[in-house]
Amino acid sequence: MIRSAAIMGLLTLTLAISSCDQRDTPAAPTSQNVRTIETKISTPTAQTTVTGEVKARIESELSFRVSGRIIERTVDVGAKVKAGDLLAKIDAEEQQADVDVATASLQAAEAQLTQAQLAATRQESLFKNQVTTRAAYDTARETLLTAQGSEESAKAQLETAKDALSYTELRADADGIITERNAEVGQVAQAAQSIFTLAHDGPRDAVFNVFESLFLREQPDSRVEVSLLSGTPRQVSATIREISPTIDSATGTIRVKVGLDGNANMPLGAAVAGTFTKPSAEAILLPWSAMASASGQPAVWIVDPATNEVSLRKIQVAEYETGQFAVSGGLKPDETVVVEGGKFLRAGQRVNRSEEAAK
Repeated sequence: MIRSAAIMGLLTLTLAISSCDQRDTPAAPTSQNVRTIETKISTPTAQTTVTGEVKARIESELSFRVSGRIIERTVDVGAKVKAGDLLAKIDAEEQQADVDVATASLQAAEAQLTQAQLAATRQESLFKNQVTTRAAYDTARETLLTAQGSEESAKAQLETAKDALSYTELRADADGIITERNAEVGQVAQAAQSIFTLAHDGPRDAVFNVFESLFLREQPDSRVEVSLLSGTPRQVSATIREISPTIDSATGTIRVKVGLDGNANMPLGAAVAGTFTKPSAEAILLPWSAMASASGQPAVWIVDPATNEVSLRKIQVAEYETGQFAVSGGLKPDETVVVEGGKFLRAGQRVNRSEEAAK
């Protein structure tokens, strides 16, 4: 029994020593499968795509010149009109009364002028025959001139009243399409209040509201790729025609108008996408999957070609683009950067480089 206990104790001690040796032996490092690329300098072309709308190059706000209640509206939004077409009318009772008063005033002035002419003619004949005095003759001439002035004034008042009467009819000032309506029948319209918006026939623009960051360093290329967002696919290359000098305080955007050629054949009001391009400074382009972080700063994993060990290096990003970013500092050409499989890497770890995506 004593001998058996001694043997069991010896075996237990041997196993314990063996276990300690296994714990003290470091585990063999494991290699991570990654995909890498060789860095190279390139001149990227930054592209920004924004949405906009096709608008007429010339639009006019149509309004009445006098106030009144709208009694008739002959067109609606989308109506095709010709220059001179009647669009709406307001109650012209007051203006018609002014015309009647002015007409009566003119008739009275004409009657007074006729009497003054007869009196002046009679006084002139009497003065020649030395039957009347010079004073009477001068008075008749003065009355005639006054009557002539009254007649001219009455004519002017009648023309003014007729103009006011014509202002009760709102007519199109050019050929085009009604794009907006701001009043209804029965509504009291004030003078100069916009009633319709008329898009004139002729050249059209693609209008975009672009964020000011696109113009912070340099203006984009003057050519813009404009494409329809719905309907029949259509794309044209157009030229920037106008850039607003002010920034919209509400949206922080700048209005950019791109002139569309006559053969663009894009319908008025259509939604379009405009792609603005501008050259950037030389940089190293990497895909988004290569981005890592070092103390909250952008970084990438660099592979040592001699040992296949990785190290984390901070970088300076010049510009973020769709699907890639441009590195302006921290990297040199012909360095090996991990672009896939870097999420679980640690400094000094050995990797297996492959063109296949890391699993």
